[in-house]
Amino acid sequence: MKKNVLITGCSSGLGLALTQYYLDNGFKVYGISRNKPNIDDKNFIFKEFDLSKIDSISTELTPFIDTISEIEIVYLNAGILGDIKEMKYQSINDIKKALDINVFANKEILDILSQQKVNNIIAISSGASKNGSKGWGAYSLSKATLNMLINLYSKEMLETKILAVAPGVIETPMTDVIRFDVDDSIFTSAKILKSGEIQQPLDAAMRLDEVINRANEFESGSFIDVRNI
Repeated sequence: MKKNVLITGCSSGLGLALTQYYLDNGFKVYGISRNKPNIDDKNFIFKEFDLSKIDSISTELTPFIDTISEIEIVYLNAGILGDIKEMKYQSINDIKKALDINVFANKEILDILSQQKVNNIIAISSGASKNGSKGWGAYSLSKATLNMLINLYSKEMLETKILAVAPGVIETPMTDVIRFDVDDSIFTSAKILKSGEIQQPLDAAMRLDEVINRANEFESGSFIDVRNI
C-alpha cells in the first residue's frame, strides 16, 4: 500500500517540489491549493481551495481529508510573505492577512487532522520567526505565532510528531520579490538573503524529507532550522 502525503500550497515553489518529489518516490499525494499544478499522475489527488477563506476550511476540507485513511506526512506549506515595510506602516489589516494564511488556516487544518491517524506534520516556518528583521513585521509575527501553535498542538496530538521547520532560503516567487523588488539599502536583511545560499525547490524538498527520516531525533513541538542540523 502506498503511503499518503498531504501538502498545502502544492501548485508552486516548495509545495510543487514536495509534491513531485513524493510522487517520484512512490507516495500518494493529496494536494490543496488555489490553482491546480500541471501534474498528470494517478497518485495525485487534488482539491482546489483558497485557504484565505478561513470560515469555510472545516466545511470544505474535512470531507477531502477524511478520505485519507492514514497520513504518513503532512506539509503545512501554504503561506504568504506580505509587504516588506516598516512596522509603523504595517496596518492591522496587513498583519491579519498574514496571520489568516500562515496561522489561522493551519489551525483549522490541524483541528481536522487531530481526528485522523497522522504520523508526521511539518509546518513550514522561517528563520524570520526568530529574527526581528526590519521590514518583515507581518511575516515574522505570523511565523513566530505558527511556531507556538505547533508547540501547543504537540501537547495534544501525542501520537503525531509535529514540527515547525525553517527550510532555508529557496528560489521561489516569494523570495524573488525580496531579491529583486526590495531596496536592500533600507531593509538590510534583504542584502543578506541576496548574498546567501539560495536553494532550488527540489533540494529544499529533499532536505525536508531528511528531517522526516530523522524525526525521532527531535522533540515534538520544536522549531528546527535545516541549516543548523
